Amino acid sequence: MRLANLSFRYARRAPWVLHDVDLDLPPGTIAEVTGRNGAGKSTLLRLLAGTARPTRGSITARPPVVGYAPEIFPVAQPFTVTAYLSHMAAVRGIPATTIGPWAERLGMTSLLDVPLGDLSKGSAHKVGLAQALLAPPGLLILDEPFSGLDEQTRAELPALVDEVAAAGGIVVVSDHQNGLAGHPGVTHLTLENGTAHASGATRPATSGQSIIEILVDTGDAEAVTQKLQAEGYDARLQGEAP
Repeated sequence: MRLANLSFRYARRAPWVLHDVDLDLPPGTIAEVTGRNGAGKSTLLRLLAGTARPTRGSITARPPVVGYAPEIFPVAQPFTVTAYLSHMAAVRGIPATTIGPWAERLGMTSLLDVPLGDLSKGSAHKVGLAQALLAPPGLLILDEPFSGLDEQTRAELPALVDEVAAAGGIVVVSDHQNGLAGHPGVTHLTLENGTAHASGATRPATSGQSIIEILVDTGDAEAVTQKLQAEGYDARLQGEAP
């Protein structure tokens, strides 16, 4: 997925929230968006998910299946949890039988008959995660996914993120809870002054792993790096920030 000159503001004469953001997010990327409050993190996530449109610039090669779990799940809907997830499964064109396994994995089987409006914040957040994962997402957007979750579900989330990335999906997370702290292979997207700076997290070699060097023509370097990353290798151009 490619972001080119991406810019956004809420009104014609309003200040730019984001401007001239250029990023490549190849398949298999796990990216964590960081920045101060008001830096535009949630705005960037909505643009990536397609729920907001850029003022100028473009997002291309967005995967066809996008799972988006917003920070605040909209509980003001006349559904029980089961009815809501069944509706979302129908929208996705997948069987309602997918609900049970996700409800069990996210520790929310006891919530299935509860009206959405009666859910606690943490329980509502689980429902938001479940609907984002019902269909295998090619792009998974998680806004503060660890907020309000119980310990068991918090521990499960990094594994879910890894599974999506291992299947070739792109995962973009904004997280004040540091739930992915120390997680290997995470690309950090820092928002500052309306634009984004990407830096990779170096994955140290462990037992059974080796570090190799590859020399390629300068013009081919970026394409080769992206291909290796897409195949699951922790590859980076020499001189990139760790």
